[in-house]
Amino acid sequence: MQAEIGALGLIVENDVEVVVRDGTVLRANVFRPDAKGTFPGLLLRTPYGKPAGGYERFVRSGYVVVTQDTRGRNASDGVYIPYTVEETPDAEDGYDSVEWLAEQPYCNGKVGTFGASYDAWMQWRLAMLRPPHLLVMCAYSIPLENTEVDWWGSFRPGRRIKWWMSSMAPDIRRRQNLPGIHSKEEALEVWDELENMRWLGFLPWLDFPKYLPKGMAEYAEDWLRHPNRRCWKFDEIHDKVEVPNLDFSGWYDHCGGTMAHLGLMQKNGRSDAAREHTKLIIGPWNHSNLGGRKQGEIDFGPEAELDLNHIMVRWFDRWLKDVKNDVDLEPPVRYFVMGVNQWRSDTTWPPEDLKEAVYHLDSNGDAHETEGSGALVDQAPASSVTDAYTYDSNDPVPTIWTRALFTEPADRRRLHHRQDILIYRSAPLAAEVETVGYSEVVLYAATTAKDTDFFARLVDEHPDGPALEISYGMIRARHCNTIDREEFITPGEVVEYRIKLLPTACRFLKGHRIRLEITSSDFPNHDRNHNTGGDDLSETELATAVQTIFHDADHPSRLKLKVT
Repeated sequence: MQAEIGALGLIVENDVEVVVRDGTVLRANVFRPDAKGTFPGLLLRTPYGKPAGGYERFVRSGYVVVTQDTRGRNASDGVYIPYTVEETPDAEDGYDSVEWLAEQPYCNGKVGTFGASYDAWMQWRLAMLRPPHLLVMCAYSIPLENTEVDWWGSFRPGRRIKWWMSSMAPDIRRRQNLPGIHSKEEALEVWDELENMRWLGFLPWLDFPKYLPKGMAEYAEDWLRHPNRRCWKFDEIHDKVEVPNLDFSGWYDHCGGTMAHLGLMQKNGRSDAAREHTKLIIGPWNHSNLGGRKQGEIDFGPEAELDLNHIMVRWFDRWLKDVKNDVDLEPPVRYFVMGVNQWRSDTTWPPEDLKEAVYHLDSNGDAHETEGSGALVDQAPASSVTDAYTYDSNDPVPTIWTRALFTEPADRRRLHHRQDILIYRSAPLAAEVETVGYSEVVLYAATTAKDTDFFARLVDEHPDGPALEISYGMIRARHCNTIDREEFITPGEVVEYRIKLLPTACRFLKGHRIRLEITSSDFPNHDRNHNTGGDDLSETELATAVQTIFHDADHPSRLKLKVT
């Protein structure tokens, strides 16, 4: 460890040792004001390599910032255990690190935590143990359970395979002095420039762990054999948490399940502060660009851009410095409404007292054509005409996302050349429609396969483009009732599927059309259903299925849109 004077009088100490209860040494970087006195502390614990800078704004606001490598990662000692198993030492390590920070001569004993995604997972784990000096959290963009990220009844390989290969494996190899890539930077370059298509097309998935180093391979294989395992159980922890939390998420955030923390904290939080002062801010953002105004090619305007660091400093000022800045008086929820690019506020998420607008699917049997007659209408059609398409698992509908494999608002016109996407449109709207929350698609469908998938996508179709994806959902037929067991369908039998769409907020403007797409794949964001009825994680056979969508009085396929 060596202390040095950073830019403009910041003191920086690198690889400071923190000894936790079992004797393991964790290492941290410390950034603190070059001034007399003591200051509140902010702790970031991460498995991705502790940041070596970037916290000048927090330090100049009067905070000590500590970034720490978690156990078994980068500079810290010990053995890494990933979040795919229920028992890890991260809760106790986090507790001990909070208390260590509170005891340092430059800290006044008041500690907060911050960070997103896996770093937020670390915070919820330690918060359950209630370290005496922990007063506040900013844990954002982490769902209640691992299945919400990686297993919706089917594997989501795109980001997880890349994460294993580039974010986690290199450091494990380095620590064991194994051959191969030892740095995340090199791994990302190899992935982007050379090998991403090789791995994303890999079959069978259960053989993939053999290409990972020991210390990751066995955990990856264990998870692939038990993908529906509930290993986080964050839906059960809020009655153990007594500090308020500030959460951020976005409509295109693949970790948007984090929004559920607010309602559970309001209901079950252990203290008045936890129940009454936890906050949630939701923008038109994805996971990697929270706070930004532009997501991919879509610019949501200056209103969409928020300075999250400024918001965090105000948050910590209120709870760690007792600054009367009215943060505690602000509404529990702020959410961004696309279409009009305006912010709304509410007392909880999702908002209460929403209404339901129902749009029935209808067509002359040609909804697979881009300019076909697929329509969204007020009443279930009397006609028994159906729509059909072929889902070839060798030729799945490709995911439209970033090179880094993050979901973003997509212009669905890019897929108009395909014949395996059904399109149903409303008439141009005579009055605006504002949808908020979690909508649902009720779909009556039959398939020639023993098992298959159905995807539903809600789209805001502008008169002159784009056809902007607003939300989506999917269902695997064998898991249409629960991901905890398999219930196979009978080929040719008409089945009612209820597809819950991800949360959103959008106002469809006059002249726009509400559009619903039905298809059977979104690869590699979601694994292909092989259509065989077998184990898609262990099989290599890929089959074709013919899908038939029913929309008549006896089979009223419909979009149930939550509206204000």
